[in-house]
Amino acid sequence: MASVTYIDDSHAEVIDPPKNEEMLDVTELVGEHIQHSPKPNVTSYGNVRELLECPVCLSAMYPPIHQCSNGHTLCSGCKPRVHNRCPTCRHELGNIRCLALEKVAASLELPCKYQNFGCLGIYPYYCKLKHESQCQYRPYTCPYAGSECTVAGDIPYLVNHLKDDHKVDMHNGSTFNHRYVKSNPHEVENATWMLTVFSCFGQYFCLHFEAFQLGMAPVYIAFLRFMGDDAEAKNYSYSLEVGGSGRKMTWQGVPRSIRDSHRKVRDSYDGLIIQRNMALFFSGGDRKELKLRVTGRIWKEQ
Repeated sequence: MASVTYIDDSHAEVIDPPKNEEMLDVTELVGEHIQHSPKPNVTSYGNVRELLECPVCLSAMYPPIHQCSNGHTLCSGCKPRVHNRCPTCRHELGNIRCLALEKVAASLELPCKYQNFGCLGIYPYYCKLKHESQCQYRPYTCPYAGSECTVAGDIPYLVNHLKDDHKVDMHNGSTFNHRYVKSNPHEVENATWMLTVFSCFGQYFCLHFEAFQLGMAPVYIAFLRFMGDDAEAKNYSYSLEVGGSGRKMTWQGVPRSIRDSHRKVRDSYDGLIIQRNMALFFSGGDRKELKLRVTGRIWKEQ
């Protein structure tokens, strides 16, 4: 299956549209290239997108938009990078702002860049970037923690990606009973040990179990992430239990959305944390091999 292209322009600054200035009629500048969607007074990108694209970083430009004496434009972020020289004609840039192009941008209303994922909203140019940073239809990044995977897409795509490309174990049901074994538990290298995906209640959940350093102490942590947005994740709860030799530890919490990276969840200690000495005690025997059994369940809040 083809990977999903994800364009990241989150580095651009979100700036309110220019005020107290008369806006130009965009049709005077682009003429016949304007196309209208069913919504009144909504101008599509057309050739205007090229006018608002920085020639250096290729991102959308926001005020202040700079121009050289020949009229070539440049975003404010790239101006220092070109040492105040126009990248098109090599003339000195100076401090000339392209107010006309800023007014053109202020007159535009454009579709969200995630419209192919289901977003049908139309937004003013200067509000579009802020919306896209929070759009509920924006792609999710791959939740696999064993590598720096950059794949992004919707949930069905990521489920297939985890199964086919990362060979992640897939289980149906809301209860689980997993055993984690390591021959040399004294080797803690911030390594992810296991990711398992559970399908229940028409949703998908990721169970993580890994070893990491908490200060100078080696510990193990287990936690659950929800494959969806945070607002929907709060409709569910889960519990984890680990024990042995007549003792046990339990944890109950709310799964975190995969919008939060596994590292963010881990570093906030939002899960069942087991000190290594306690984990070896639960393992029994001569304490030279880790043998932990983690059980748990997921349920939907009423």
